[in-house]
Amino acid sequence: MSTLGYILLFTFLGSIGSLIGGFILLAYEKLAFKMSHLLASFAAGVLLATAFFDLLPEAVDEADVSDANVFLWTFIGIVLFFLLERFIHWFHHHEDSLDHKERSKTTVPLIVIGDTVHNFMDGIVIAATFTVSIPLGMVTTFAVAVHEIPQEIGDFGLLLHKGVSRRKVVLINVFSAFSAFLGAILTFMLGDILKGYIPLFLAVTAGFFIYIASSDLIPEIHHEKRKGFAVIESLLLIIGALVIFISVSLLEPGH
Repeated sequence: MSTLGYILLFTFLGSIGSLIGGFILLAYEKLAFKMSHLLASFAAGVLLATAFFDLLPEAVDEADVSDANVFLWTFIGIVLFFLLERFIHWFHHHEDSLDHKERSKTTVPLIVIGDTVHNFMDGIVIAATFTVSIPLGMVTTFAVAVHEIPQEIGDFGLLLHKGVSRRKVVLINVFSAFSAFLGAILTFMLGDILKGYIPLFLAVTAGFFIYIASSDLIPEIHHEKRKGFAVIESLLLIIGALVIFISVSLLEPGH
């Protein structure tokens, strides 16, 4: 199979995570939110392990510059996504001064735009990693798919809460997932231009994964008060990390 074939196939598989989250929510709302909490713990381990065991070592291998520059771009990635999230939170803070009807009008487009941009970036990440190696692309796609499920359950649960119909939620979910293909195809078409910047993309992606795990997912584990449930969540984080460590060891023995 050609590199483009792998990119399109695994972008589709990665997008399934987005669709699964939405459909589970629509069919089993209570189960979806409970499963989302557990999946968030597993996803945190997957994202951290993918960043440290796969993306960063690959970025260092691909780079013609010093390791320090790779980690500089990782730091820039973390700060970049922090600023992006602060920008989104600023909009939510602005909505607090509006009545419920006006707040819904501004929140719904913000959720849709944010989710579409997020999926577009997922497509870029998947395509960029496949241009480096097939195994790296596979591991990254798995990380993308796993963290998409709990995120989509939260996003589309909020859309339902804001009064969006179930039919529209499905259509939004499909449209948003499709944006990943656009990001992947554009990245593949610009492959020759972007080739020299691959280490930068890998480092920024590692920063993106570290930020999501550390700022969004891990705090959810700390908020759990029930001891038994907290232990399960902690174990799931470790299992998620082990899955990636073993996968990288088998697929890319050099790392």
